[in-house]
Amino acid sequence: MATKAKAPETVEVPEQMNGKGEPKAFVDLLHRVLLASIGAVALAQDEIEEFVNKLIERGEIAEKDGKKVVKDVMDSRKKQAKDASKKAEGEVNKQVEQILEHLSVPTKADMDALSEKIAALTKKVDELKKNQ
Repeated sequence: MATKAKAPETVEVPEQMNGKGEPKAFVDLLHRVLLASIGAVALAQDEIEEFVNKLIERGEIAEKDGKKVVKDVMDSRKKQAKDASKKAEGEVNKQVEQILEHLSVPTKADMDALSEKIAALTKKVDELKKNQ
């Protein structure tokens, strides 16, 4: 049914992320986890298809039923992967927020508030210049 995909053999995880390399190391780690997940899903699909093909060859199930089983299982796996992806995205966002807070990086709200203050001060300075 499908060609066999080779799953990654190992995934290296950095022992500790230092302050200077946090964002790059974090992105690299996420990339490796994503690749490992893709490999695992491909491997699982191949094993399911192989098992169903054996059942079809032995005459234990019809080919039509076998294809339906594979489709149902893969649809279920896709839904699980999508749910896991959403959960991982939430965790990543939380980690990024913590890193930005730790590094004292201003938020969009902070920048907007500063922009408003600058605009108000600029207006006052212009008014003072006119009154002189």
